Amino acid sequence: MKARLVKFGQIEVEGKCYTHDVVIDGGKVRKRKKGPSKQFRERFGHTPLSPEEEIPWGGKRLIVGTGAHGALPVMDEVLAEAKRRGIEVIAAPTLEVCQLLEDVKKGPGLRYPALHLLTA
Repeated sequence: MKARLVKFGQIEVEGKCYTHDVVIDGGKVRKRKKGPSKQFRERFGHTPLSPEEEIPWGGKRLIVGTGAHGALPVMDEVLAEAKRRGIEVIAAPTLEVCQLLEDVKKGPGLRYPALHLLTA
């Protein structure tokens, strides 16, 4: 799967451009529903990734693109839940995550590792 940061606020996944935050799970792209996390916005300065969201826990890794400037916070509770589930979390600016995606392979009998890309 190929993804690239086009510019701030715009990401391209498999040739299709998105101007909103997206979640890639099992090779499928959907819009990030960050409404449940907005209650924490004032505390973090941005809407963080919180455990209130529909996080794709189906893989061995959760890769979080923290935005073009790396400003998206990941709440400690998300990290704790990942640890409890035995899932490695990689949080990095979206540009780095797009490059990382090139190295992610789909293994036999495994779901595509969960990937959460955030564009803004």
